[in-house]
Amino acid sequence: MGARRRPPAMIHHIELWVPDLAGAVRPWGWLLESLGWTPFQEWPAGRSWKHGGLYVVLEQSPALTGTSHDRCAPGLNHLAFHAGPPSAVDRLAAESAAHGWSPLFADRYPHAGGPDCYAAYLTDAWGYEVELVAET
Repeated sequence: MGARRRPPAMIHHIELWVPDLAGAVRPWGWLLESLGWTPFQEWPAGRSWKHGGLYVVLEQSPALTGTSHDRCAPGLNHLAFHAGPPSAVDRLAAESAAHGWSPLFADRYPHAGGPDCYAAYLTDAWGYEVELVAET
């Protein structure tokens, strides 16, 4: 028997350090679960949600040096998620404020990414941005 082949390189997990775990779990848990992710792990300093082989972690690390994320500084700008048809993006965008998200580029919704992109751009209280992309 030959060696087992590895699948093509794929992201294993994404870990976001947050300054307030309890506060971050509310918007992120709602969003991820609305997109079909399931709770995966829970420990005193973190939570994670899984979708297929990928998982997203929120962790309040004692090594954290800041209190917010600057999406315009070098580093992570945003995470983009497939969100289903345009009607699903509209529903999530409409419900997001009640769950701790604020719209970005609201004056250009749903085409802030250009005329061929139907998406909602949201930010949480700590400056993390997500893009909810419609299947068109």
